Amino acid sequence: MPTTASLPLFPLHTVLLPGATLGLRVFEARYLDLVRECGRNASGFGVCMILEGNEAGAPATPAAFGTEARIEDFGTDDDGLLTLRVRGVRRFHVRRTRVRDNGLLVADVEWRDVAVGEELLQPQHGLLTTVLQRILERIGGEYAQASREQFDDPEWVGWRLAEVLPLTDMQRQQLLQDDDPHARLDQLLALLS
Repeated sequence: MPTTASLPLFPLHTVLLPGATLGLRVFEARYLDLVRECGRNASGFGVCMILEGNEAGAPATPAAFGTEARIEDFGTDDDGLLTLRVRGVRRFHVRRTRVRDNGLLVADVEWRDVAVGEELLQPQHGLLTTVLQRILERIGGEYAQASREQFDDPEWVGWRLAEVLPLTDMQRQQLLQDDDPHARLDQLLALLS
C-alpha cells in the first residue's frame, strides 16, 4: 500500500476520527465535483479541521492532520441538497496543498496509520476501557455490541473515547495528530483526571 497520495480535501469546523461517522450536506460546486470524482474512482477524500476561514466560499486553511473519509450512504434532504454519511478511515499528514480552478483544495498527504490490532491495551489504560464500556452501554448505537478484541485494541479504544467524550475540536485534533495509540490514551487519561 502506498504511503503517500493526492487527496481532495473537505475542510470543516469539526474533526473526523478514524471509525467515526459524519453527516454532510453538499451544495457547493467544488464539493459536488469531489463527490462525483470519489464515485468514479471508488476513492475517498480528506476531512481536515478548519484553522482559518469558513466551510463555504473561499478555500479555508486546513489543519495539517486529517482523516480520509469514505462515503457510506447518500440521499437528498428536504431542500433537495445532497446529503452524505461518511466514515473516517485512516489518518494523514498534509505535506502540501494546491487549489484547483473550481476552488477545491487538493493535498499531497502521507498516511499515518499504524497496523491496527498488533498491540494490546496496557494495564494503566484499563480504566479507559471500563469508562468506554459504560458509556456505550448507555448510548447504544453501532458500538454497543463491540467484541472483547476491540476493547483490547488501544487504537479502537482511543478513537471511540475521543468520539464519545465531550471534548473540544482542538482536543480531538491534538489526539488525531498523535501517532502513538498509547500516548493518545495517556492524553485521554489526563483529560479525564
